Amino acid sequence: MLDESRRLGGIDIAVIVAYFVIVIGFGLWASLKNRGSVSGYFLGGRSMNFVLVGASLFASNIGSGHFIGLAGSGASTGIGIAAFELNAIFILVLLGWIFVPVYIASGVYTMPEYLRRRFGGQRIRVYLAFLALLLSIFTKVAADLYAGAIFINQAFNWNIYASIVLLLAIAALFTISGGLTAVIWTDFIQTIIMLAGASYLMIVSFIAVGGYGNVLRLFPEAVSRGLFNATSSSSSSVNDSLSASCGRPPDTAFHLIRPLDDILPWPGVIFGLTISSTWYWCTDQVIVQRALASKDYSHAKAGCILAGYLKFLPLWLLVFPGMISRILFPEEVACVDPDECLAVCGSSNGCTNIAYPLLVIRLLPSGARGLMLAVMMSALMSSLTSIFNSSSTIFTMDIWTQIRKNPKDVELMIVSRVFVLFMVAVGIVWIPVVGNFSELFHYIQSVSCYLSPPICAVYLLAVLWKRTNEQGAFWGLMFGLVAGLVRFGLESAYDSVSCGSEEEDTRPVILKDVHYLHYGIFLFAAVFLITVVVSLLTQPIDSVHLARLTFWNRHSTDKRIDISILDESKNKQKKNEKKSSATNNAGGSTHTNAGFIGDGANSVVTVQPFDLLQNNADKKPVSWKRKVANWICGIEDHPERPELTEKEKEDLERKQTSLEEIPRVRILCNVNAVILLGFGLFFWIYFA
Repeated sequence: MLDESRRLGGIDIAVIVAYFVIVIGFGLWASLKNRGSVSGYFLGGRSMNFVLVGASLFASNIGSGHFIGLAGSGASTGIGIAAFELNAIFILVLLGWIFVPVYIASGVYTMPEYLRRRFGGQRIRVYLAFLALLLSIFTKVAADLYAGAIFINQAFNWNIYASIVLLLAIAALFTISGGLTAVIWTDFIQTIIMLAGASYLMIVSFIAVGGYGNVLRLFPEAVSRGLFNATSSSSSSVNDSLSASCGRPPDTAFHLIRPLDDILPWPGVIFGLTISSTWYWCTDQVIVQRALASKDYSHAKAGCILAGYLKFLPLWLLVFPGMISRILFPEEVACVDPDECLAVCGSSNGCTNIAYPLLVIRLLPSGARGLMLAVMMSALMSSLTSIFNSSSTIFTMDIWTQIRKNPKDVELMIVSRVFVLFMVAVGIVWIPVVGNFSELFHYIQSVSCYLSPPICAVYLLAVLWKRTNEQGAFWGLMFGLVAGLVRFGLESAYDSVSCGSEEEDTRPVILKDVHYLHYGIFLFAAVFLITVVVSLLTQPIDSVHLARLTFWNRHSTDKRIDISILDESKNKQKKNEKKSSATNNAGGSTHTNAGFIGDGANSVVTVQPFDLLQNNADKKPVSWKRKVANWICGIEDHPERPELTEKEKEDLERKQTSLEEIPRVRILCNVNAVILLGFGLFFWIYFA
């Protein structure tokens, strides 16, 4: 139980209430402009400036799992875990300069939709959509909920399940009522709160330990007294050595580049991590959707640069404070005896995950403690709202449109909200399972390395090599899926041997000798090779279908014949031919191909009009209940917005897919990108 000094006071409660009022108010106010359309709900009306985009990219990535996971890993092994953050600096530039221009020029909403236009067919798009939904629900949501539960339980002794259900409900409210505009605005506010609160705690922590120099001097010796008891009672000199090494920080605690036998070996950090980061930052819907919401290409690049600069902060705001927590509270954070650890944090595998909560509890006064709870709520809310919005976009645009052809705007928006409720329900059901994972952060990284390298390989080839076709991409992905699931299945079937244990390691060689980052490198190379070979052995895609779908022709002004439309046209024609032959109509078929005009290469899709409201003549008085339901679903009348003509729609689409830049702004972005890369390289060299 918590003592009185660690309980929430009136000031703490006031800070938390003020946080919710400000964030909800800003988010809902900002969403009013873009609530009545699919583009407004899913891409924020493509009107976000670079500050909002950069802040949202950062906030969407830094969830409560980072506060617990990065600080906990820092307390355990030093700054090595910061490689995940510093690596992202380079990948964000790759996103802004290589991938985003292709996505903007292609005019897509989702990443599976891009592959649909790039390759045609449905199987790749549907496969990636389901995979993305599974990863979002069972890894991202699970990680944030688990980390948030640790913080709330350690800091305030609240009921974990009730707290998480409340946070899920509020996150769902943001997403359901506002769409991406509300999500991005709440991300912006929450980024400010996160940076302010975490910066304050960082300063207090460094003051408490006596400065950076003392961190370098004291961290290698920050061990629990239980370590000496364990080694003195050991009956074996070998076990004594193992126990001592397990209870102490590694000799490479202040290095990013580490030997092959380390928990983060250098080939995996340099190559394997780059592959996983490219998948996450350049092809994951949660991240890319923020960049696509930019008002133009320059703002998208500037947003990536801003997010890159912000990625320098986690090393100082999270990793070093985690190390300081071990120095200040070694008996709890660095406990080695399983029974003692169980009493301290409820886990017999170690208590480094409570490093950050302990700093909040022990170092911060009343009021500031409430601010840090608001920070953790901010991180959790940002991550969950981003996941809810992006996942509902994928389900609605990539899966529901396969179930219901030519749906209206109102149907798409209602379905997206209902799917958010479904994700909330799954998240609540998943809560009891979350606590079963002893090392959730590394678990999620390993799962990503088993599933993400094939996706990374296919997207890279799709964007950079026009010869890549659907057959090559599909069979490459299938091999990667099978190989990844085999490794994941073996990982789940065998229990790992804890450090210092006298048990024999009976796991297969592929588990105990092949690091998950190294396995990711193998998967990437294999899928890359298979995709190239199969593509070369099969028929290429005609260039008329590839305009503005690769990096090399992103500025093309040629008219693109959408290969996905041709596929749908051919499928409908085949169905109609079967129907006409079944009726034995001697006079010939008189069917109508609804939604299509013409045939073959000249087929054109006609989309149903987005009639959100009935004609004025047919309108009837609407009850207050219906008005509330319409508001929640984003179905609102905007009389100030006249219906666009066909030419105006074409002009709007041309503007949203334009890559034109003001020369001065383009130069400014390029110079900042070079400066950002220079700073990133300096950090890697300094801490190598």
